[in-house]
Amino acid sequence: MNLLSGDLDTELTKFDEMSATTELVDPIRVTDLNLHPAAADRFANRFETLLPVQSLAVENGLMDGRDQLVVSATATGKTLIGELAGIDRALRSEGKMLFLVPLVALANQKYDDFRDDYGDFVDVTIRVGASRIRGGGARFDADADVIVGTYEGIDHALRTGKDLGDIGTVVIDEVHGVASGERGNRLDGLISRLRYYCEQRTSADTNADADADATVGTEANTGSDADGGTQWIYLSATVGNPEWLAGKLGATLVEFEERPVPIERHVTFLESQGKPDVIDQLVAREFDRESSKGYRGQTIVFTNSRRRCHELARRIGYDAAPYHAGLDYGKRKKVERRFGEGDLAAVVTTAALAAGVDFPASQVVFDALAMGIEWLSVQEFHQMLGRAGRPDYHDRGVVYLLVEPDGVYHSSSGRTEDEVAFGLLKGEMEPVTARIDEEMAVAETLANVAVGGARAKTLNDRMIARMSTERAVGRLLEYGFIDGLSPTPLGRAVTRHFLSPTAAFVILDGVREGTDPIGILADLELFDEEN
Repeated sequence: MNLLSGDLDTELTKFDEMSATTELVDPIRVTDLNLHPAAADRFANRFETLLPVQSLAVENGLMDGRDQLVVSATATGKTLIGELAGIDRALRSEGKMLFLVPLVALANQKYDDFRDDYGDFVDVTIRVGASRIRGGGARFDADADVIVGTYEGIDHALRTGKDLGDIGTVVIDEVHGVASGERGNRLDGLISRLRYYCEQRTSADTNADADADATVGTEANTGSDADGGTQWIYLSATVGNPEWLAGKLGATLVEFEERPVPIERHVTFLESQGKPDVIDQLVAREFDRESSKGYRGQTIVFTNSRRRCHELARRIGYDAAPYHAGLDYGKRKKVERRFGEGDLAAVVTTAALAAGVDFPASQVVFDALAMGIEWLSVQEFHQMLGRAGRPDYHDRGVVYLLVEPDGVYHSSSGRTEDEVAFGLLKGEMEPVTARIDEEMAVAETLANVAVGGARAKTLNDRMIARMSTERAVGRLLEYGFIDGLSPTPLGRAVTRHFLSPTAAFVILDGVREGTDPIGILADLELFDEEN
């Protein structure tokens, strides 16, 4: 009864505690790495030794060009693994670094971070999905040493034949996203297309070198691996089947299980209208607490819509701000800066941004257990709660689930919020799988034809998801998207705008019938809603 009335007695709300765990790994000193002098100085000025997961990556051949799948929890230092290899190779003129993330907000943050950390000795540029609407993108420089991009931004460059230069290192963050439906299929296809690009680029360079060497009578050095030396580093939060995923990606598995600080998990029950007041209390209580390291407690509140972000931020008494992909870049950067400086007690954000924006919070509060209208998966839930507690800031992390009994976000939800809550708290990590339906198989095959032409089947066969190339090609011919194994003008328009075949025909039918563009858009929205 006390829980149902909003009592926040921690003895009542506490569900369990996830203990801090430390895996014993001998730390590697930065000065012991054979880095380019500029990189060595920069990294040595930032820290003396590598974190455990970084040390494990080095022990497993990171600096020797070995492809790796690095699986480790949030805030354990995975990003720096890609930086160590990519920046070093770029400085040695062994190819640029491509750093890929799923969201524009994350790309913007990494772009700023890389410019701040390395901008005085490497050129950094950015390529995001907006490029497919606005053209090349005002800030994009294909000759830069480091390209930060979204999956969609780089995929669009490949689909439209852009020259990305010689790529020495590809870092793909959140690679477990290959399991996430349509977006997962696109990431799967992007990896295949990017591998093909790197091979073709290297093959052309090798042939040019061979011709030059033949002129002077020397033997060409053709490199040692399939991509001609491009190193692939895949970063992931914990997944249920890392060995399988590493095998599919052809990478060495570097797995590190550590929780740097303990996390208390709490559950309380209340009606939806009572959640804002309880969130206000939790934020205030945490902000009034100071850690042994001298930092006040700050909170990330996860909710399921942009509108709800603003509503909750207004209801919090201490300084709080909404944070979501609908805000312009300047506003998001201001929120990030203020939170980092400790000026904000809380940020209220959508679950979609849980992946990687770096807010050093001590507390995570779940206002909703859904992303939009879809319930969170165990993997998404663990990634979000992992934002609570940073070893350099906090003594422990705190997570609160605010659960509405019998609560649903859509009539098709199936389960209620209380059922979902305990499923998430007790659930095991789902294995990563890759499945593809016929509609997406046709769309990905069209993209592979646009990039690889007659090699499209090779690109299809490399994807993790299995599909019938013959069946997909038959559909593309039927639809008039390809002529032989070349895209028609219609096919190029469809693939450069990431349209499904059905969406393409909704637009075509509307244009042919003289439907107003707003009407066509409404038809597309209705089509998406029905599916």
